[in-house]
Amino acid sequence: MGYRVVSRPSNADAGKCLWAFAEKNGGEFFIKEFLDPKRPRPDSMGSVEDKQRRLAECERFEARQRQVGSALRQDDPQAGNLVLMTDFFHAGTRYYKVTARIRAAAVRPDELTADLKLILLRTLADSLGLLHRVGIVHGDLKPENVLLHQPKGSSVYTAKLIDFDDSYPVGDPPPRDLVGGNPLFGAPEWLGYLRGDKTFRRGHLTQSADMFAFGLLAHTYLYGSLPEFADEHESPAAAVLAGDALRWQPGITSPWAELLPALTNLDPARRPSIADTIAVLAGEAPARPSRVRINLTGRAPSPATTKGVR
Repeated sequence: MGYRVVSRPSNADAGKCLWAFAEKNGGEFFIKEFLDPKRPRPDSMGSVEDKQRRLAECERFEARQRQVGSALRQDDPQAGNLVLMTDFFHAGTRYYKVTARIRAAAVRPDELTADLKLILLRTLADSLGLLHRVGIVHGDLKPENVLLHQPKGSSVYTAKLIDFDDSYPVGDPPPRDLVGGNPLFGAPEWLGYLRGDKTFRRGHLTQSADMFAFGLLAHTYLYGSLPEFADEHESPAAAVLAGDALRWQPGITSPWAELLPALTNLDPARRPSIADTIAVLAGEAPARPSRVRINLTGRAPSPATTKGVR
């Protein structure tokens, strides 16, 4: 497709992908090669039925990538901090996705002043707000998928949201064995769905799963680490599913002292929406919204039905 790779391919923080930097027509790009799924060739090993199954999986993957890509438009006024797909194609058996290259600032979020942290989190919330407005769940919100960017001549940092490979329309995630996400930042309903617990259905994976991750990411940006949880649990979500409380940074101040526990509530329907969260960060609403506006396509599991699920 005319891209010239200018760095050694790497799989660092890339899951089932390889990535590299590339150039084309004077522009700088980030190009990702998916290791799975692979399109079958006519001469590939396997039966006709097996090839048809693999091709159907590829077509579902391609359709989801294009559906998310068409929903997130670069010309949207709120899309300035989204790093969106500029090209998507397959060559041979592999799929490739291309975005603009963003040069991230070499700074840790927790080293910034309180005012700069707030600006950073507000820009991230605005980007997440665009996704949720068009009915998309990011699905893999974690520090590696947020690049800190310092605009030229500015003293502030903005959050550039990247990697929509695991994004999906609200309530319509990939099957349990194919759904993406990160164990440390995943929501309880995502973890239950991944584990095959029938309590958690496809319709439970909504934008509220992103809000759980946003709460954990905010604590990490503010204090340099996730909230603490008991050693017998492998993640915050596992602790919450077991009914154990997360332990927040001592001395945490308002509005975070109220907002973060609300964002990480076991029940997705009781978490603040991104609109509520933006209002709190802008000082326009209390940290415990009186109304929760979350787009659910199925009945959310209640704490009574999920307590103790591991």
